[in-house]
Amino acid sequence: MTELFIYPIATCIAGVDEVGRGPLVGAVVTAAVILDPARPIRGLADSKTLSEKRRLALYDEIADKALAWSLGRAEAAEIDQLNIFHATLLAMQRAVMGLALTPDYVLVDGNRCPLLSMPSKAIVKGDSFVNEISAASILAKVSRDREMVELDQEYPGYGFAQHKGYPTAYHLEKLALLGATIQHRRSFGPVKRVLGLA
Repeated sequence: MTELFIYPIATCIAGVDEVGRGPLVGAVVTAAVILDPARPIRGLADSKTLSEKRRLALYDEIADKALAWSLGRAEAAEIDQLNIFHATLLAMQRAVMGLALTPDYVLVDGNRCPLLSMPSKAIVKGDSFVNEISAASILAKVSRDREMVELDQEYPGYGFAQHKGYPTAYHLEKLALLGATIQHRRSFGPVKRVLGLA
């Protein structure tokens, strides 16, 4: 059953979502999006439920039609220093701060909001039924996937372009065989074990 969400009385609402909490490598990437009510976008949904082709098409449409959008990130070293939860909140904060327009209200996917200068609300599974958050999830997912393709070229052999850094059997096999790259998160269990830190 879909949760009924009543929008706050605000003229400028930003949606925020993240991608990359679970992978062993790379940054956690977030996006903040302010949609234009005069230019609706059809087919917005949680990025994980969309095909890659559909995500790419929606990415271009969101980037073109949104009133404002911004990406935020926290690098692997920051994740190791802060932990993934606090690094994600930091990346979300950076995405909102990067917006060309200041939103009146921010809707965040999940159960916690970053520290912001404007009112905000966390919505569990918000990427499934709040268009602003769905749009943010798509921008973040496409952006991080592209980074993983680039990382695959920089560090061939790990299969980053395929598994996007998640701890698949193939990734764990190559991690054990080739060792950790500078982009691997040293605070995550499988990487710690390869480095002898566990």
